[in-house]
Amino acid sequence: MRGGGFMGQASAIATGISRALTGWTKSKKEPKEHPFPKSTREDLRKRITEFDKYLISGDARRKEPKKFGGPGARRRKQKSYR
Repeated sequence: MRGGGFMGQASAIATGISRALTGWTKSKKEPKEHPFPKSTREDLRKRITEFDKYLISGDARRKEPKKFGGPGARRRKQKSYR
């Protein structure tokens, strides 16, 4: 893993561990060889979601890209017409 700071990496690791425990796959198919039975994984998924809903799905917030006309994504130079 690279970038994001130590808290970003810690949350990425927590997401990875919770996905591994619940048998999460991108294609939503049932994992073939998982150590936990399906009922245990569903209960675990429910408990993890009650604790933090972003642990399995991930946080979708990203940095807004910089645009022209100013130093950042939203900040602009002030205009004065007087």
